[in-house]
Amino acid sequence: MTFSKEQDLSFLKAAIEVSRKSRQHGNHPFGCVLVDGSGKIVLESENSFTTDKGPGHAETNLARRAAVLFDENYLRGCTLYTSVEPCCMCAGTAYWAGLGAVVFGMTEARLGELTGDHPENLTMDLPSRTVFAAGRRPVEVRGPFPELEADILKVHDGFWN
Repeated sequence: MTFSKEQDLSFLKAAIEVSRKSRQHGNHPFGCVLVDGSGKIVLESENSFTTDKGPGHAETNLARRAAVLFDENYLRGCTLYTSVEPCCMCAGTAYWAGLGAVVFGMTEARLGELTGDHPENLTMDLPSRTVFAAGRRPVEVRGPFPELEADILKVHDGFWN
């Protein structure tokens, strides 16, 4: 589950690319990938706002799909890479799906500074580490990666105006 910083950055860049595709598809600019213990990307997921009008966050969509497709022991060895820190709903879904680790590029707090009171992204002040710490099994969390913030912000540029 723990990869090198260079690998983390590479997988985060893949998640940023998925967030770019999400925006191109008319959805909110969030994306993520699921990486197994061998370093293979096995799933990717975009936000699905145009379909569900809110709860279809990329990470929740991915975690729910992963729980259907893969065995629990396999998922414990998987890492979810996401452009922006998972909200409490997404962190909870990743926990319940059985994912072993979560890596994010930019904090949800920073996203909140960007989106403000936009009605389609009313962020909560509840860091994912706090959500995972409340669980009965460990979930490794890595992030943020400040060196990727400009790339993440570029995907959001002009979206929340």
